[in-house]
Order: sequence, then C-alpha cells, then structure tokens
Amino acid sequence: VQLVESGGGLVQPGGSLRLSCATSGLTFSRYRMSWYRQAPGKERELVAVINTVGGSTNYVDSVKGRFTISRDNSKNTVYLQMNSLKPEDTSVYYCKAAWIMGQLEYWGQGTQVTVSS
Repeated sequence: VQLVESGGGLVQPGGSLRLSCATSGLTFSRYRMSWYRQAPGKERELVAVINTVGGSTNYVDSVKGRFTISRDNSKNTVYLQMNSLKPEDTSVYYCKAAWIMGQLEYWGQGTQVTVSS
C-alpha cells in the first residue's frame, strides 16, 4: 500500500494550493480519506475528512470556508484545495486512509506547505 502526497510548496498569504494524495495497493472506495497537518512543535491535527463516496465531508473550524476536500474514486486519489491561505496554515500535510470495516489505516509521507511573504 502506498499513499503519495504532492502539491505542497511555498505560497504567499492569500494564495492557493491543491494537494493530491495518490493511493495504490488498496481498494480505495472502501476507505474513508482524511487530511491531517502537523506544525513544528505541535500535535498532528485533523484538517478534513471525506466519506467513501464523497457525499459527506467535515472540516476543522479553522479551515471551514477556505479548504475543500474531494476524492476521485476512479483515480484512487484524494485532494485538498486550499484557498485564502494564512501563515498559520504552514505545516506538513499528511493524508490518511482508514478502512471503513475496521481499524486498518495507512499514512502518506507528508508534503510541506509554507505560507509566507
């Protein structure tokens, strides 16, 4: 099983980035997908989660209205569109796949997002 994040980088405040997490080796449609982030010296926090068919999403309050999680089950990929980025969004962003039938889960290696002028 592999989860590979991409799309991170350096962006100015107010800018946008789109993260992707391409998966392989799992039945993607059987996994609830999430994005987490972890800033230096802080605990990892849940940013957004999407159910198996994309009909239900949830976000941490700090990103509501700015970030959008989506998935393409035909491409085994989950996305995080991040708009109106703020310096406090600077973190390493990770995707996680959680099997809906149990406690099995997989993590990606993370992608760095830096918001700075």
